[in-house]
Amino acid sequence: MRVILGVSGGIAAYKACSLLRLFTESGHDVTVVPTASALKFVGAPTWAALSGKPVQTDVWTSVHEVPHVRLGQGADLVVVAPATADLLAKAAAGMADDLLTTTLLTARCPVVLAPAMHTEMWEHAATQANVATLTERGVHVIPPASGRLTGADTGSGRLPEPEELYAVCERMLAHRHFPPGGRGTEPGGIADQAGAAAAQPLAGRRVVVSAGGTREPLDPVRFLGNRSSGKQGYALATVAARRGADVTLVAANTALTAPEGVTVVRVQTALELQLAVEKAAADADVVVMAAAVADFRPKAYAASKIKKTHDVTAPDEAPTIELVRNPDILAELVAARGDEASPVIVGFAAETGDETGSVLDHGRTKLARKGCDLLVVNEVGETKTFGQDENTVHILRQGSSHVVDAGPASKEDVAAAVWDAVQQIL
Repeated sequence: MRVILGVSGGIAAYKACSLLRLFTESGHDVTVVPTASALKFVGAPTWAALSGKPVQTDVWTSVHEVPHVRLGQGADLVVVAPATADLLAKAAAGMADDLLTTTLLTARCPVVLAPAMHTEMWEHAATQANVATLTERGVHVIPPASGRLTGADTGSGRLPEPEELYAVCERMLAHRHFPPGGRGTEPGGIADQAGAAAAQPLAGRRVVVSAGGTREPLDPVRFLGNRSSGKQGYALATVAARRGADVTLVAANTALTAPEGVTVVRVQTALELQLAVEKAAADADVVVMAAAVADFRPKAYAASKIKKTHDVTAPDEAPTIELVRNPDILAELVAARGDEASPVIVGFAAETGDETGSVLDHGRTKLARKGCDLLVVNEVGETKTFGQDENTVHILRQGSSHVVDAGPASKEDVAAAVWDAVQQIL
């Protein structure tokens, strides 16, 4: 495939070197188009050495070949990483003052932009408006990650890791449609299908993932909830999409950016989550229940804020809140499936050990009780798992004594281990 790798002038330009290597090692024909500012961070010799091709830097080189038009016309994918705030503004305005912006205007293939900048610049209304404009035009904008920025600053605006960017680009290339008689080696041939199957083992599968923590309202300002951030569920959805699945993510009370290419259904309560999951699971191949669902909810909802007493004779008086059980969504999914093999159902068990048994003991008991195909067990606590970027889990399979241990590792690596186990069942 012919890939144009645009690089604009941000400190994250060095990461584009790794992205370029991933493309070339996979056999793609890559032309690097850096802006003048980008060349102040990474020089042309580096791009030429890694791509094996001369670097296109301006519209005045090889004018007879009309590079400002031909590059975009001949590309199968254009990706810009990093895409600075300036580049986003120019692209949204349709400006064409250098080779990269003219290429963006002439491209008739998928375009992927990976923004990277300081948090204040990313969150500025102008930048967000530009991103919205580009998205409406069909440009695929990969949300930036959160983490260490230039200097001591930390926040949203970090360029995602090259492997993540590459996975999105590969998915874009795999789903690209060519006209009959198109150029080069056409997708769809036997070798191409075999390669796509290896790279995207979940292609053609419909997947449902729940994430986050449900909140059960007590009155207009209070709720019963839990510490779940939704990060593990989002990682599961992200990895499934990379592997080619059609993913629906049922998200309960998260503040995370939706993964690229994933359909997100937002809910709040356990009952809302149950309805959304059951609807999405009707024709799914896999359902992963990673959400932390509240076991109980208040029996009655107070229409106005519950007031504390000001009776000086009873300073410790407090209302009694009566609770009722929420449905066991995982167990009901298993019961609804009956003797059918589909969908594959994966449960999550957030456990704490106690005097009656270890985390793994409780996990095995829950696997037998729930009847799901896989149970992902992890130990939780105030400083464990919830809200963290790493996780450690034990993956149990129905009818097997074997345990797959994953971690401590990033939640995406844990998600990959879960999908590896699912794929064995599929």
